[in-house]
Amino acid sequence: MDRARDTLRSGTWLTRERIRLVAMAILLVSTLGLFYLLVTANGLVDIQGRPLGTDFSSFYAAGTYVLDGNPEAPFDLARQHAREQMIFGASTPFYGWLYPPFFLFVAAALAFLPYSAALIAWQAITLCLYLLAVRGILTTPFRHPRSGDPECISAVDLLWLPVALAFPAVLVNIGHGQNGFLTAALLGGGLALLDRRPLIAGILLGLLAYKPQFGLMIPIALAASGRWRAFAAAAAALAVLAAASIAAFGPHLWQAFFDSTRFARLVVLEQGDPGWHKMQSVFAWARMWGAPIPLAYALQAGLVAALIAAVIWLWRSAASYALKAAALCLATILGTPFTFDYDMMVLAPAMAFFVADGFARGFGPWEKTALAALWLMPLVARSVAQMTLIPLGVPAMLALFILLLQRSTLQLTLPMAFSGTFPLK
Repeated sequence: MDRARDTLRSGTWLTRERIRLVAMAILLVSTLGLFYLLVTANGLVDIQGRPLGTDFSSFYAAGTYVLDGNPEAPFDLARQHAREQMIFGASTPFYGWLYPPFFLFVAAALAFLPYSAALIAWQAITLCLYLLAVRGILTTPFRHPRSGDPECISAVDLLWLPVALAFPAVLVNIGHGQNGFLTAALLGGGLALLDRRPLIAGILLGLLAYKPQFGLMIPIALAASGRWRAFAAAAAALAVLAAASIAAFGPHLWQAFFDSTRFARLVVLEQGDPGWHKMQSVFAWARMWGAPIPLAYALQAGLVAALIAAVIWLWRSAASYALKAAALCLATILGTPFTFDYDMMVLAPAMAFFVADGFARGFGPWEKTALAALWLMPLVARSVAQMTLIPLGVPAMLALFILLLQRSTLQLTLPMAFSGTFPLK
């Protein structure tokens, strides 16, 4: 037992060969699963009667309304469902449109294509953006504020690619036709460019406003660290998006969007209509265990307060930039009550930043094991919570966040605390 504990603590079990084997096995199983989904489909509907790409059907239906000259229709629940039923059949479940008006530009562009082509294009393009962001994180020469030493992988080999592709959240995102790849690309790419190209980074981070629930921690980190150029660029990007949507669709669409948030809050979040097991937040955890709504909000608020304090402290400190960026990615997803397992794509840039720091200075106790567990989490989080009511996702994210704070503290007090190498190096 002690030997097993020491192995997990040191992370020596995480060898190159095991990493490659697990990644290739998950890639193979995922490919076979997607192939089965396609060959058993009946036109645009899968074997369970759902549209291929499930959630993507709401994007496409909303886009067709824009092309028809009815951009307000997606915010009307009945009209949105009617369009989905018209495209996919009368038995189609309801997939709501829960996005700000400017995301209709993306939906409309996709609706120019046939549904299958639009789904493939959406996933392929955003997947490539996600991979570019991860590669950029792993190869960007971040500088440590004290030593000036680079914090990047000096000669990364191609093992990062199957690891990034096999990350189980990738399969979840593809299965839902969701926007997790885009979210990870904007957040990871923006943070990778923040010090070298602050204006471009700010624009990328500002574009994340299409997921407003992820918008709390980012401006706090930028303000706490005095990155005002990026802050201004993000605010300008948001202002341009809002102005463009008003010019194209009219100001009344924003009122329709705000009215639609009531459905998102009451039905999706507080009642958990999609299923608590799919949601990855402290709020959903509490509700799944029977907590009343006020208590669930209070627990989420307590976590948010702690995360804000940690982000401010870390981003004002002399800790390595890679750890600051990793912490911000984790705080972004932990800080919102409204997040699903496909949103765990933002854990990819978090882990990439953490690994970049590990390549520079080695890894501490439990860190490799915590990274491996978090990488696997989207594979099991939903099914385990559904069968046992045990939420694994949030504890795994919190565990890595705590290890990250511990690592940052040791960097600041004991600069030589880390030694050793990650098996990919």
